[in-house]
Amino acid sequence: MNFPIDIQQKHQLIAKELGFKVEDVEENFTRGSGHGGQNINKSTNCVELHHKPTGTSVRYQHHRGLIQNRKDAWELLILKLEEQAKGVESKLGSKKHKIQKQKQRRSRKSKEKMLNEKKKRAEIKEFRKDIT
Repeated sequence: MNFPIDIQQKHQLIAKELGFKVEDVEENFTRGSGHGGQNINKSTNCVELHHKPTGTSVRYQHHRGLIQNRKDAWELLILKLEEQAKGVESKLGSKKHKIQKQKQRRSRKSKEKMLNEKKKRAEIKEFRKDIT
């Protein structure tokens, strides 16, 4: 599989596993938006990729240079397609799931259990103090 730009080996393996075809991707280069003043207004450094079979689009503009943005956009597109195909088992999906679980409130039972363990620990530390 020949990508138009050199991407990391791990992303190439994921693309091969998914049966990804480079021909299915439409690539556009545009001027970016946001902070940056004259550099943003005059230079083309934003990469837009559109995967035709799935309709997935990626727009990437985090670096000042077009080459680095292009590389990162291709890698992000592959990760997004993997997430669509595999769901939570994909790398991107597992990260999102982990963050979602962290933000979730604890159940009453688990909260009580945690607080009881903290109280026990505090009692142990209390016995270590010097007697005055």
